[in-house]
Amino acid sequence: MDPVLIGELLSGLMFFGIIAFLLLGFPVAFTLAGVSLLFGLVGMAFGVFDPSNFGSLPNRYIGYMTNEVLVAVPLFIFMGVMLERSRIAEQLLLTMGKLFGNLRGGLGISVILVGALLAASTGVVGATVVTMGLISLPAMLRAGYDPRLATGVICASGTLGQIIPPSTVLIFMGDMLSSINSQVQMEKGNFAPVPVSVGDLFAGALLPGILLVGLYTAYTIFKAITDPESCPATPVPADEKRHLPREILVALLPPLLLIIAVLGSILGGIATPTEAASVGAVGAMILAALRWRLSFGVLRETAVATATITSMVFIILFGASVFSIVFRLMGGDNLVHEFLAALPGGRLVAVAMVMAVMFLLGFILDTFEIIFIVIPITAPVLLALDVDPVWLGVLVGVNLQTSFLTPPFGFALFYLRGVAPNSVRTGDIYKGVLPFVVLQIIGIAILFIFPQIVTWLPKVAAG
Repeated sequence: MDPVLIGELLSGLMFFGIIAFLLLGFPVAFTLAGVSLLFGLVGMAFGVFDPSNFGSLPNRYIGYMTNEVLVAVPLFIFMGVMLERSRIAEQLLLTMGKLFGNLRGGLGISVILVGALLAASTGVVGATVVTMGLISLPAMLRAGYDPRLATGVICASGTLGQIIPPSTVLIFMGDMLSSINSQVQMEKGNFAPVPVSVGDLFAGALLPGILLVGLYTAYTIFKAITDPESCPATPVPADEKRHLPREILVALLPPLLLIIAVLGSILGGIATPTEAASVGAVGAMILAALRWRLSFGVLRETAVATATITSMVFIILFGASVFSIVFRLMGGDNLVHEFLAALPGGRLVAVAMVMAVMFLLGFILDTFEIIFIVIPITAPVLLALDVDPVWLGVLVGVNLQTSFLTPPFGFALFYLRGVAPNSVRTGDIYKGVLPFVVLQIIGIAILFIFPQIVTWLPKVAAG
């Protein structure tokens, strides 16, 4: 039997084997590495895989640990957790709720806007969903909101941190796409390829993030018009209105200054993402200190949470490296290339196919699991077909944001279920997010049809 055919067959079986083991509940990082090692041994027995290729793993791991761009990941996580501990989200939610409370659907709109602000200043999905669930969900239920609308708005708004910068997913995506694009361009004979920077992805994701906020808000307004009983107004007492301008200033100014300092410095080319993340981490501690929330206990909790989240992500990355080596060297990349290149309709159909696969994987896998598995397999093929890497990265980011919302394993659903009162049924949460999943798909379609929404701002920022 042809060794090439055997290698491609084994690589395909390995991919589906990993999915099967993940569905059985095995840990992601160890599944990626363990199944890949097992198939590597099988491939060695058939003479289609050389085990000496594993010798490149130490260099890869050292490269990850010394990569200056990836240092931004724990720093942004630290910033997000510290801001969550400083109760900035709580003050924002309460103030914005008063600002829009006189309107039908006003509480829902305030949750969406606060979710966007928190996404731009923290980027930690779990903390955002839990915080908004604890504070705004009881208020929305007391106001007479439909539990499905209330939970859907909270879950969808909480996941904006996946796409609105600074997003840890975009940091990893930028590093991966930059490396893959450089390799693809060199194979094409371009020995001076332009790298794909994290700043480019941040700039490209900004307008799509605003687009999603607009879609969520438009849906809430639509519900307020067509079904006013699902989102009634909550009038603010006259004595509280007098203090509202000051409350708005106090609640909005600190996060806005932090957003300008972090994102403005990156988009303006003043600082690298890592340098900006350092400023953000220090700024978060300053805000916590100004609120008298900075203590050794809070600092310790933040450091532990940061180390836990960062370790989880990097262990998955290390396991994915084993998978990438085995899959690629057994011929899996050729299999994917032949499949995507043979699709009628060219590169756009190929991108659409990859987006569809990622969307379906989002029902059963986490965001980081998907990018560490799918991007190394498909990105080389798509970039070789001259797909814009920034457009591709942002499309993937918006697509994977949906994985937090899609049952049965949407993590935003789990986060909210953990803090929601017993009166809110799990079925209400699942049904509540379905309209927002549809809105996500509409958003992806708009970005697919009008790529300029993604590519315009990076070109402007580049001058």
